[in-house]
Amino acid sequence: MKRLVLCALVALCIAPDAFGWGQKGHDVVACIAECHLSRRAARRVTRALEGHSPVYYANWMDNASHTPEYAYSSTWHYANIDEGYTYETMPRNEAGDIVTALHDIIDDLRKGGLTPEEENIRLRMLVHLVGDLHCPMHAGHKSDLGGNTVSVLYFDTPTKLHTIWDTQLVESAHKWSYTEWQRQIDRVTRKQEKELSDGTVEEWFAETAAICAEIYKELPEGTKLSYDHVAKYAPVIEDQLLKGGLRLARILNYIYR
Repeated sequence: MKRLVLCALVALCIAPDAFGWGQKGHDVVACIAECHLSRRAARRVTRALEGHSPVYYANWMDNASHTPEYAYSSTWHYANIDEGYTYETMPRNEAGDIVTALHDIIDDLRKGGLTPEEENIRLRMLVHLVGDLHCPMHAGHKSDLGGNTVSVLYFDTPTKLHTIWDTQLVESAHKWSYTEWQRQIDRVTRKQEKELSDGTVEEWFAETAAICAEIYKELPEGTKLSYDHVAKYAPVIEDQLLKGGLRLARILNYIYR
């Protein structure tokens, strides 16, 4: 038993590319989405999640993908886009990626016919993966595992480029709870909500990939990040979390209309 536990912990340590926003980021996306659900969609989502809110399961998949039962989903959190490629031209990961996974999950939920357990699991995955879709380094290069091997300094502390965007920049930008994040950045008009949530999964991922490409140019190996970088990238994080939440709400309202 001790050996199995140790192996599980090692697996978590060597597979960091499966993680997107840290817990705070995923909670923010889920909270914003919940605030924009139609009454019908809200009822059906709550029922499918057995009385829980989307926030309750927002981070579930990061742990689940490292378990034997859901190991098949470990590559679903991202899609690698090397320099000079787009999602369409980049060789596909045979194990799946975030774009194909989202399409499959949305189709399954929309068509119906799932058991309550199947619907519950797919819904948990959907909530999480829409968040990951808007995390810049989840469109990172295959050669560096989405920035997981790119070493940088964050306030003189050695870390990785991927980690900066998952958690550290989010927490440095604002010391808010996820509900405070929602109240501060979710201030859009109906027109703005429609504009920001418009588009397809592929188009949303292309936006994320474009941000990621700029990050690689601006933050090469060895970059020392500090206050100026926090100030520069806080608005990017705010925009991505807001878009993630609004777009998740749009998907759920479509599925449960």
